[in-house]
Amino acid sequence: MTVYRDGPLCYISIWLFFRKSWAEARRKAREEATMKLPQPRFEGNVSLETAIKVRRTVRSFAPDTLTLGDLSQLLWAAQGITEDRGFKRAAASGGALYPMDIYGVLGEKCIQGLQAGIYHYEPNDHAVIRSSDGDARDALARAALGQMWMAGAPLNLVLTAEYARICGKYGERGVRYAMIEAGHVGQNIFLQAEARGLGAGIVGAFHDREVAQVLKIPRSHEPLLIMPVGYKR
Repeated sequence: MTVYRDGPLCYISIWLFFRKSWAEARRKAREEATMKLPQPRFEGNVSLETAIKVRRTVRSFAPDTLTLGDLSQLLWAAQGITEDRGFKRAAASGGALYPMDIYGVLGEKCIQGLQAGIYHYEPNDHAVIRSSDGDARDALARAALGQMWMAGAPLNLVLTAEYARICGKYGERGVRYAMIEAGHVGQNIFLQAEARGLGAGIVGAFHDREVAQVLKIPRSHEPLLIMPVGYKR
């Protein structure tokens, strides 16, 4: 075995060692923070027509804990994969480019099996990755012009868009297409919540930068909508 005591090769060897160790530590941390969600169900007890008819925007929530099944269905309805061995998702997207990301903000004992924190949905694995610890619902509500009723919901879903994914093909028009897609996603969440016996609100009034800071998301992820979800009072 060659041992480099001096010179550039020594420093390169040390750098490669620490780079490999850091990558391995990061991979393990990601695995520990990842939770696979239950498989979504494709049949429910409420018809689509009934869900459309009775859906209302909800701004007051009971403190009841949601299940992992609830979270699974909501995220699948928002951006889940809907074809076998494919990539098409639950909401229509211009050019099937999918610029949307979904983040969940939840408190302690708000969803069975998950600790308080901020979670990012991974559609390909139908899993959530905890990106930050702690209950950020109050901070999110303050960033939304102080609409503190939001903090009473066990779960706040935040829809963000990364415009570069869609504007690369459609130019500035891609921004509009991303906003249209956010509307599709929001309605899917509304209807899935209703079908699960839950209620959802919708918030578009917030300070973009403050919301991004609360979520600790990449600067390229632009917040578009916040949807508090929980049991209706």
